[in-house]
Amino acid sequence: MLWGIDLGGTKIECAVLESPTSSRALTRQRIETQAEKGYAHILAQIKRLVDDVADTLGKRPTKIGVGTPGALEPSTQTLKNSNTVCLNGKPFKRDLEQVLGVPIKIANDANCFALAEARLGAAKGASVVFGVIMGTGVGGGIVVDGKVIGGRQGIAGEWGHNVLEENGELCYCGKRGCVETVLSGVWLEKFYQARSGESRKLKDIVERHRLGTDENATLTIKRLTENFGKAIAVVINILDPDVIVLGGGVGNIDLLYGEGVEEAKKHVFNHKLETAIVKPILGDSAGVFGAAMLVAE
Repeated sequence: MLWGIDLGGTKIECAVLESPTSSRALTRQRIETQAEKGYAHILAQIKRLVDDVADTLGKRPTKIGVGTPGALEPSTQTLKNSNTVCLNGKPFKRDLEQVLGVPIKIANDANCFALAEARLGAAKGASVVFGVIMGTGVGGGIVVDGKVIGGRQGIAGEWGHNVLEENGELCYCGKRGCVETVLSGVWLEKFYQARSGESRKLKDIVERHRLGTDENATLTIKRLTENFGKAIAVVINILDPDVIVLGGGVGNIDLLYGEGVEEAKKHVFNHKLETAIVKPILGDSAGVFGAAMLVAE
């Protein structure tokens, strides 16, 4: 059995898969993160959840995979780049192993998403897979022959913080014009509001573009598809993956698989684009299933 934990800002989920080749979960349980109560409380919540799942199954884990917001810094073994800020700078892996009493393996949530889709989902059977998260932020993960590539600094796949617009909007990372400030849902909504004077959710903006009734909505969606093409072409030129899987709320926009792909073709260093750019098939299971798969590597 493979135990996985998906640690989010608002909820923690634990799933136990029956085998490395099955997407059947023996159990899945969730609990609130309650991150506002601090670092020690998050550790206690994870232990509470693991204990509850162990009681359900009548068996305790021998090792656990954990998907986290942010990444583990290889040189210091502390967490970094997490939007659950109380985790940053903490020896999270060491502390969690002490709390749970078992070895754990950590990867960021985008890597877990990519691993699940590579092994069980839309990219099953592909050798090189790039998993994309496009939602409130923009992230990515790399899987080669079924294994996560974390990188020397633990930042492999972080295409969301490549600069796409010189002197663009200020990103939380401190740089300007990051991919995230152009393609994330939050920033697309800000772009629309700045031009229209109206606040709308991205889903509504997409629909107004589809109806052809809102020039500012069309400008926003054009910004998305054109810049997605530019940004993803950089990844393709460097990594040349077999499959790219688009996750997150923005990844649900069908135009990315048509107009977005056409834009990517303009910037890829090849006479044609053979990379498959596909939707995920595991839904909200991908993160926790990918965490479980970490311990099967």
